[in-house]
Amino acid sequence: MKNKNSIKKELLAACLKFIETRKQTLLMSLNSIKKDLHSETKSSAGDKHETGRAMLQLEMEKIGKQLLEVQKMEEVIEKITIDKTTNIVCLGSIVITNKQNYFLAISAGEVIINENTYYAISPQTPIGKELLGSKKNDIIKFNNATITAVL
Repeated sequence: MKNKNSIKKELLAACLKFIETRKQTLLMSLNSIKKDLHSETKSSAGDKHETGRAMLQLEMEKIGKQLLEVQKMEEVIEKITIDKTTNIVCLGSIVITNKQNYFLAISAGEVIINENTYYAISPQTPIGKELLGSKKNDIIKFNNATITAVL
């Protein structure tokens, strides 16, 4: 079995890949919308044209907000130190429980390493808030279930 630092390194790499994929998808969408916006030509149906442009502008704003969220994820990932060990769950902790395995970082979903499933979660998620600050053998109540932190 791999040690926690090498597992944490792989989990961190998976989170970085998630961020990069998300960013590239958003940038491609943004470029596509910009191209659509520039190719929108004034037609005799002026109201229809203006409505189309407004819809594209709204989409651009939405993507802009999502890109800001991606930037925040990058900032969170930069704060994680791989070789930091602690008995208290904090950002960057791998938390092994009797139910699931978690990596407290960003919400990137399921990551499988050596046939073990980990859930990359943000400390702001409901389960992340419950786990944050817990210690080995702490009992956490979440969604009518009792979870024991094994760390």
